[in-house]
Amino acid sequence: MKASLKTKLVISFLAVILICGLVATLVGTRLIGTGIIRQAQDKVRIDLNSAREIYRQEGEYLKDEVRLTALRFFIKDALLKNDMIGLAEELEKIREAESFDILTLTDNRGRILVRARNPSISGDSQADDELVSYVLSNQHVINATVIVPADELKKEGADLAEQACIEFIPTPKAKPTQQIRQTSGMMMKAGAPIHGYDGSLLGVLYAGKLINRNYKIVDKVKDTVYQAVKYKGKDIGTATIFQSDLRISTNVMRQDGTRAIGTRVSEEVYEQVLVKGLPWIDRAFVVNNWYIAAYEPIWDIKEKIIGILYVGILEQKFTDMRNETTAIFLGIAFGGMIFALVVSSFLAKGILQPIRQLIFASHQWASGNLDYRVDATQKDEIAELAETFNLMASSLKERDERLKEYTQQQIMKSERLATLGQLAAGVAHEINNPLGAILMYSHLSLEEIGTDDPQRKNLEKVAAEATRCKNIVRGLLDFARQSEPNVEEADVNEILRRTLSVLQNQAQFQNITITPKLSASLPKVVMDCGQIQQVFTNIILNAAEAIEGQGEVTIATRMAESGRSIEIEFTDTGHGISKENIEKIFDPFFTTKEVGRGTGLGLAVSYGIIARHRGSIQVNSSPGKGTTFIVRLPLKEEV
Repeated sequence: MKASLKTKLVISFLAVILICGLVATLVGTRLIGTGIIRQAQDKVRIDLNSAREIYRQEGEYLKDEVRLTALRFFIKDALLKNDMIGLAEELEKIREAESFDILTLTDNRGRILVRARNPSISGDSQADDELVSYVLSNQHVINATVIVPADELKKEGADLAEQACIEFIPTPKAKPTQQIRQTSGMMMKAGAPIHGYDGSLLGVLYAGKLINRNYKIVDKVKDTVYQAVKYKGKDIGTATIFQSDLRISTNVMRQDGTRAIGTRVSEEVYEQVLVKGLPWIDRAFVVNNWYIAAYEPIWDIKEKIIGILYVGILEQKFTDMRNETTAIFLGIAFGGMIFALVVSSFLAKGILQPIRQLIFASHQWASGNLDYRVDATQKDEIAELAETFNLMASSLKERDERLKEYTQQQIMKSERLATLGQLAAGVAHEINNPLGAILMYSHLSLEEIGTDDPQRKNLEKVAAEATRCKNIVRGLLDFARQSEPNVEEADVNEILRRTLSVLQNQAQFQNITITPKLSASLPKVVMDCGQIQQVFTNIILNAAEAIEGQGEVTIATRMAESGRSIEIEFTDTGHGISKENIEKIFDPFFTTKEVGRGTGLGLAVSYGIIARHRGSIQVNSSPGKGTTFIVRLPLKEEV
C-alpha cells in the first residue's frame, strides 16, 4: 500500500528531528562551552578597556594637579626672588598633600632648582629627560609613563630606589633571562611649564608617582570592575601592571597570601605584547590559578613599549557555568525532540496545501507572470507568508517597470553623451588647425623682430596663449581619452602668478580685485604644468563671471592639515551656487550660463585633470554669499 504524503511527511519529520536532535545535542554542548569561554573573553576585553581608562584617569589627574600647581603665584614669586628655601618648603607641603612620590622644579634650561622630596640635591640637569625636554620645547602640559633609572631615583630619595628594586622570582614558561633583579622604576609622570608675569618661560615643574609596589591603580581596577567579588573564596578578578615582563604592581596572590611581585609573564605573552605590540586575550595560568586573561602594552612618551597592563577573570566560575548550562541544554534538547515528534503530525496537514500554492506561485513569477496572486483564505502564519509573497510580486513588478524605464533613460543619455563627445572631439580637432597656424605665424614674427621691439611682448603673449589654447583642446581630447598627464616638478605659486599675469589685464577683471595670499614655504609638486594652469584659469574665469559689478577674488595657497598635500583656495564674492546645482557642476555639459557663453565642459575637464593628479576639488557655496573652490594636490606621489 502506497504511503500518503502526510505519512511520508511525518516520518520525514521524525527522522530529521531525531538526527538533528542528536547532532544538536553533541554540537550544542560543545558550542555552549566555547560560547561561555568566548563570553568570558569578551568580558575580559571590556574589563581591559575599563582598566585602561582607570589607568588613563590616574595620569590625567596627575597632569591636572601639576598644571594647577604650576599656576600658583608663590612659585613665580619665589623664582623671581630666588627664594629656593621657601619654595622647597611649599612644594614639600603640596607633595605630601597630593601624595606625589616626587615633585621637582627646574629652571628654563632643565637644571634642577628644588627637589621637594630631597632638597639637599640640586643643580643637576634634567634637560635630557624626555618629559622635561618636551615641556621645555613645546611649553605644554604633558603626562606619560616613563622608566626612571636607579641613580635618578636615588637623587629623589633612597627609599624610592629601594621601593623600585624587585628581585626576579623564577616563573614557569617565562622568557629565559640572566637578570636577577630590576633596579629601575616605572613612574607615572607629568610636567608643566611655569611662565612669568610677562609670559616668559621660568622653568618646568614635574611630579611623579612610582608604580613599583604601589597598589592603588590595580586595586582600584579590581574594586571598580570586579567590585571585590569572590568565587569560592577567591577573588574573581585581578589586575597587574608589568615593567617589561616583571610584575611590579598586582593583586594576584601567591599561596601564602602575599602579592605576586617579582613573577613574570609567559614567553608567549612576551612575544605578542612586548615584541609585536599587540593585545593578547586567552586563558592563562597566572601564578597558581587559571584565568581568562587580557594583556596590552604600555607605551612611553616616545611610543616605546615599556610594560604591560593586565586584567584577568577566574576561569573556574565559567567552567562551572559551562557544566551547568550543558546539563540544562541536554535536558531541553531531549524534551524538545519528544515534543516535536508529537507536534509534527498535526502540522503536516495544515502546511501541505498552502505550500503547494506558494510553490505554484513561485513558478508563475519565475516564468515572468508577475500578475499572479496567492489566495490567502486562512488567518495564520502561512497566510501572512502568502500575503508577503503577493506584496513581493507587486514590488517586483513595480521595480521591473522602473528598471526598464531607468535603463531606457540611461541608454538615451549615454547615446546623447557619446554623440556630444564625438562632436566635441571633432570640433577640437578642427580648432587645432587654425591654432597651429597662429602658433606658426606668431613664432615666425618673433624671429623677425628684435628683442627690444615693444611689440615682442604682445607677440610672446599671443604665442603663449595660443599654446595654452592648444593645450585646452588637448585637455578636451584627454577628457574623452583619459590620457595620463605629462608630469614634472613645479612650483604651484609660480603657475598661479603666470596665470594671473595673463588674466588680470583682461576686460572682465577691470572691476575685480584679485588678492593672492601665496605661502612662500610650499614644496614643489609633481604635475603637468599646462593642465594645472588650465584648471586655475577655468576656476578664476568662473569666479569673475559669477561677480556682477565690483568684487574680489582671493587666491590662497597652504599646506593641508594632513601634511600630505597642498591646498589652493579660490574664494569669490559672486552670486554663489544653488544647492540643487552644486552637485551637478562637475557633470559634463552642465552649465547655468546663457546659450553661447559656456559649454559646461570647463569644470568637468578640470575635475578629470585633478583626479588624474590623484587630487581633489571641493566646493563650498551659499547663494548670494560667494563660492570657494579648494584644489588639493598630493605630495611625493607619482601622478
